[in-house]
Amino acid sequence: MSSQSAQMSGSGDSGRTAHQRRLRSNYGTWALVTGASDGIGKAMAAQLSDAGLNLVLIARRREVIEALAADLTRKHRIEIRTLAVDLGQRDAVSKVVSATDDLEVGMLAAIAGFGTSGRFVDSPLDPELEMVDVNCRAVVELSHHFARRFAAQRRGGLVLMSSLLAFQGVPRAATYAATKAFIQTFAEGLQLELLHSGVDVIASAPGPVRSGFEARANMRMSSAASPEVVARQTLEALGRRNTVRPGFLSKFLEASLLPLPRRTRSRIMGFVMGGMTRHQNDSREQKTGGLA
Repeated sequence: MSSQSAQMSGSGDSGRTAHQRRLRSNYGTWALVTGASDGIGKAMAAQLSDAGLNLVLIARRREVIEALAADLTRKHRIEIRTLAVDLGQRDAVSKVVSATDDLEVGMLAAIAGFGTSGRFVDSPLDPELEMVDVNCRAVVELSHHFARRFAAQRRGGLVLMSSLLAFQGVPRAATYAATKAFIQTFAEGLQLELLHSGVDVIASAPGPVRSGFEARANMRMSSAASPEVVARQTLEALGRRNTVRPGFLSKFLEASLLPLPRRTRSRIMGFVMGGMTRHQNDSREQKTGGLA
């Protein structure tokens, strides 16, 4: 665990927007962001620092989050702690808890996650199980700890990452879609449980996002939202809605798919995933000489 801070003069709130002041007023002085090394997590960290919140940045790549912390401390009147940890490891969350026990954390942004793609029966099992650990188990552990803290202090916010894929089964992303369906229903249940505890919960369900996700999932996206748009619209909706679909594409597909039967939605999303993973078939054909 490392810490960086910048000592600067000034009130800290001058020039900030009403939205930024609301974040600091409602969620206190410290926010914890997992998956902060790139994509939505990095954008979330930048926008929370703009609002004047101190940060705990969690990611696997130590050098990346330390560089981000150095950059943000140069720009803002905040303190930042970093912790390099793999949330797929069973002792990861206990390390996060130990590293933040002395802080008045008021927001958990559980952004870390990854996906796989392709036919489930053709995929190795270990990455599928690791995905369940990172996308689900670690989120439940973190949420359990921090929701208790937030409820006790009568203030806090949980930001959990759902997905457009959460609302139906999706061929060629079966496990990933299932992990996001879990997060979606988990967030909906927590939101009602904590409604009168001063704790806000939101599920953010974007469509494709331009980040490191697509490379790790071995997908190719022709159209995707920016991480900055997803982070901004998610934070703006926190405390006002229980689910947000950031980005134009997510909203468009929601309107298009919602009236359809669930099985039809699954078939359509399977067609979409087929387009994003077509290069996998091409590579397989090249390796086999084009033979089935």
